[in-house]
Amino acid sequence: MSANLEAKKKLVADIQDQLKDAKSILFVDYRGITVAEDTELRKSFREAGVTYKVFKNRLLMKALENIGVTGYDAKEFEGTTAVAFSADEVAPARIFCETAEKLKKMSVKFSIVNGEIMDKSQTEAMAKIPSKPVLISMLLNVLQGPMSSMARALNEIAKKQA
Repeated sequence: MSANLEAKKKLVADIQDQLKDAKSILFVDYRGITVAEDTELRKSFREAGVTYKVFKNRLLMKALENIGVTGYDAKEFEGTTAVAFSADEVAPARIFCETAEKLKKMSVKFSIVNGEIMDKSQTEAMAKIPSKPVLISMLLNVLQGPMSSMARALNEIAKKQA
């Protein structure tokens, strides 16, 4: 075998290892952004624990095939493709969509979340879901509201009787 083929097989295996444990894999077209914009995007991903890389389309498709991911449209791998993946289901889509909306240059191709393929519109809708800490604080506020109201009411009753 040629050294080039061996190197490609090793790279496909490396891509597989990185993608197989990810809960969320986002495929994007990053065409048109500057180096500074790309650096800022990578920084945002890094801070959220998201890995962001650019792989050759054919190697990426081979790695997806090897981990059992099928059902996506192969036409999505035309042009430039970058991949953002993470153990957080929403973070890659949220960060990318916020940045793309600001820059108006990049676009989502599709994503795979917990093994389910999501098209561009589904991915963009998922990106609007708040982060886990925000959802937890919203839940705590909902749970705390009735208790606070009851405490204030009891406090007012105690003031009137005093």
